[in-house]
Amino acid sequence: MSDVLIPGGRDVRGTLEEPADDPDAIVVACPPHPQHGGSRSDPRLVAVSEALRDVGIACLRIDYGSWDDGYGEREDVCNAIRWADEQYDGLPIGVFGYSFGASQALLAAADVDREIAAVSALAPTAQLADDLDALVALEAIASPTQILYGERDSTVDWDPLVERARERGDTVTALSGDHFFIGQHGKIADCVGGFLEDVLLESM
Repeated sequence: MSDVLIPGGRDVRGTLEEPADDPDAIVVACPPHPQHGGSRSDPRLVAVSEALRDVGIACLRIDYGSWDDGYGEREDVCNAIRWADEQYDGLPIGVFGYSFGASQALLAAADVDREIAAVSALAPTAQLADDLDALVALEAIASPTQILYGERDSTVDWDPLVERARERGDTVTALSGDHFFIGQHGKIADCVGGFLEDVLLESM
């Protein structure tokens, strides 16, 4: 495990978790809302990161730079993807996020000037702002995409994304519980890790 400073003009730092042997892919993991305590230490991100490491996939969990209403944060994710692409030249890149970070993962995957092999979004909200629309972003993503949601989640507006993902034939996973998935970190790690492992390692 090592600390990483992401180039790009904002103070964006990450924790890089790598398998014992050379990784077969790299995933950028995006935390929940930083103004509500979201960080790269979020236990859902850590659980997914550890699951990925165990199957030979590196994971970069980032913290966003200073708050910028979602716009700078989208660029932070894009810059982390660019860093991953340069550091792991030729390896498949995936993006994962939870809550605010799930919406950012979708937005960045649709916007970044790099090839994204897979996207997994846990409890995303459909829209962060008029021009930060995760539903529009989903439409632009051609790579395999997974949307996970809590059946009792009343914190974010996930319904439009789930409905459209099902129409598109994306992988949609319902989890019992609310937005915080208390006691379900292992199940999340299995669901997300399994999806990303299947897609990223198959794409090599």
